[in-house]
Amino acid sequence: MRMEEWTALELGRKIKAREISVREAAQAGLDRIAALDGEYNSFVTVDAERALARADEVQQAIDAGTLTGPLVGVPAAVKDNICTQGLKTTCSSRILYNFVPTYSAEAVLNMEKAGAVVLGKTNMDEFAMGSTTETSAFGPTKNPWNTEHVPGGSSGGSCAAVAAREVPYALGSDTGGSIRQPASFCGVTGLKPTYGTVSRYGLIAYGSSLDQIGPIARDVSDCAAILEMIASHDRKDSTSIAREDYDFTSALTDDVRGLRVGIPSDYLGEGLDDEVRQAVLGAADVLRQKGAEVEEFDLSLVEYAIPAYYVIASAEASSNLARFDGIKYGYRAQDYDGLHNMYKKSRSEGFGEEVKRRIMLGSFVLSSGYYDAYYLKALRTKALIKQSFDRAFAKYDVILAPASPDTAPRLGESLGDPLKMYLGDIYTISVNLAGLPGISVPCCTDASGLPIGVQMIGDCFQEKKILRAAYAYEQARGPWQAPEGIASSAAQGRKTDAGAGVSEGKGGNV
Repeated sequence: MRMEEWTALELGRKIKAREISVREAAQAGLDRIAALDGEYNSFVTVDAERALARADEVQQAIDAGTLTGPLVGVPAAVKDNICTQGLKTTCSSRILYNFVPTYSAEAVLNMEKAGAVVLGKTNMDEFAMGSTTETSAFGPTKNPWNTEHVPGGSSGGSCAAVAAREVPYALGSDTGGSIRQPASFCGVTGLKPTYGTVSRYGLIAYGSSLDQIGPIARDVSDCAAILEMIASHDRKDSTSIAREDYDFTSALTDDVRGLRVGIPSDYLGEGLDDEVRQAVLGAADVLRQKGAEVEEFDLSLVEYAIPAYYVIASAEASSNLARFDGIKYGYRAQDYDGLHNMYKKSRSEGFGEEVKRRIMLGSFVLSSGYYDAYYLKALRTKALIKQSFDRAFAKYDVILAPASPDTAPRLGESLGDPLKMYLGDIYTISVNLAGLPGISVPCCTDASGLPIGVQMIGDCFQEKKILRAAYAYEQARGPWQAPEGIASSAAQGRKTDAGAGVSEGKGGNV
């Protein structure tokens, strides 16, 4: 078996058993990125020298017996809106094209304490605003299953990197489905934890009340182990929650007998692709056969989730992005006349169209005369959606749902119709509005060979229940295949680009 076929936990075991060194694992990842990423554009920045130096440092700690965790020495990638000290963090935006943080996010620090080796930063929709990873200032990421299609977004770079076997796992962020939807499109597993479980310190904010960092990996076991690694209470984040239990891997038992699973009938109606519907119902049958109690129910308020989400998210974005003014860091316009003109030109030239659209929408709903009509009403709707989920979880342990209405669209299809792109988030955004955990697991492929993922949603702090259901489903489904042609493409790339490497600042010239 080739190294790229190992999961993160399998590679961790090989490293601990001295069957492979940390440097060899890191170099193998860097080689695959050099061979493949010209085609997929999963990464914005890769620093080979830094990664290999870190690999040697981790190996020394393993040899000394001070690092013993299950993921020690395993290479990883980090979404480009999560700060990494000394390594560029651009949010895939021109306005932050040269920003190098002086500190690392708490989630990254937790990774490093566990012995992770970060190879680089992954491409994303600019400031996480988008569902296709096409709004990036560094060009779109392409889906490894079919490069004519998008990988989803905004964590499309992280999901594509894992799908292409460039890294065993990656961190993403989820504001309205930005881990779960691209995980579905790319045929990988993505987990959004309960809001407050993973510190947001060092995550460059889009919607502060909605954003949450989470893991993206090959399977459910990897995601559970990564969540154990990055989850912690952090006094630097006022929304961080001290949980009594950070043991998520104990939920990985192939037993769902007595588990109560509800399927919202609202999610199975008009607008859902028939192949996706059949995939969800097929997953329900699998869980039923394994002993779970499965039934449909009326969740209600589904039609109000999208307007409430985009009002709240845009309002928070307009406030959070006000700090990017060309003064302290990032892009500054070359020619301007006075301070206010410099602000205007720097922001006009630095931000992309989708980011400008959401800033303007957010500024509008927060403006005098419209605050009560839109923003406060959206907050009330958010509270009603949370109450609807509370009623559902009084009866069910897990909610089974689609991750997206359809499979990955073709490149360019969504950007021309922003409203259609927004509507594609209908099955994921309610989870963020209510602060719930959710996981997307690969299910099958459609007639054109693109992956379909199913989503499992739990009540607050009930990650174990969705991990239990997802793991049991995964065991029944069997091994999940890699995108066709990945291995041969990498081999061809090694022949033509041997020793080329990938340097820091890939895509950094905007």
